[in-house]
Amino acid sequence: MKKKELLSLIEGGENLHCEFKLMFSSHEKIAKEIIAFANTSGGYLLIGIDDDKRIIGVNSEKAEIELLLETAEKYCEPPISLVISNVDLLGRDIIIAYVSPSTNKPHRLQDYQKFDINISQVYIRVKDKSILASKEMVRILRANSDSLMLKKYSPGNLEKMAFDMLAKKETLSVNELCEAANVSYRRASRTLVKLVRVGLLVIHTKDKGEEYFTSTM
Repeated sequence: MKKKELLSLIEGGENLHCEFKLMFSSHEKIAKEIIAFANTSGGYLLIGIDDDKRIIGVNSEKAEIELLLETAEKYCEPPISLVISNVDLLGRDIIIAYVSPSTNKPHRLQDYQKFDINISQVYIRVKDKSILASKEMVRILRANSDSLMLKKYSPGNLEKMAFDMLAKKETLSVNELCEAANVSYRRASRTLVKLVRVGLLVIHTKDKGEEYFTSTM
């Protein structure tokens, strides 16, 4: 990356595709950012930049790069590939780690256990934050990554109720469908996820992780 491009990236501030870190904090915290970018639409992790866009630099570029590579390999499951570069900016070393959007989602913090949707820590990027993904989002990430197509899927009464509710208020949450239809949270969740997978609904995530669905029709 050229200096001019890096300066432009810094000026844009933290956002969906960019995160600043003053220094390498811990493997787990950095892994969370890397995972979130990989699970969403990719992005840049800049080491040596403060939250207020100040260019501070790192003490040892070699050490920071080694820690980043170790984190992506050992603390992310599945491991994530990084493209890392170093740019001298105003006489200070800035480390740039680019994470491309993954085709092997969902990535999670390494726990050395078999994947369990109830306990695995899967992160996604929402605006300028990396947050824990909901079970609904994790299921959608897995289905999209594996290109799992629903076969012989026929909408039933619960799906009809979901669309009736959306026709009245435009957005719908799992809890709202659960309460209105008097069904379990699990059933309401799976119903909405299926509708996303067949392209009839879109899932949206708010800043604090709350999610809602809207119709594509």
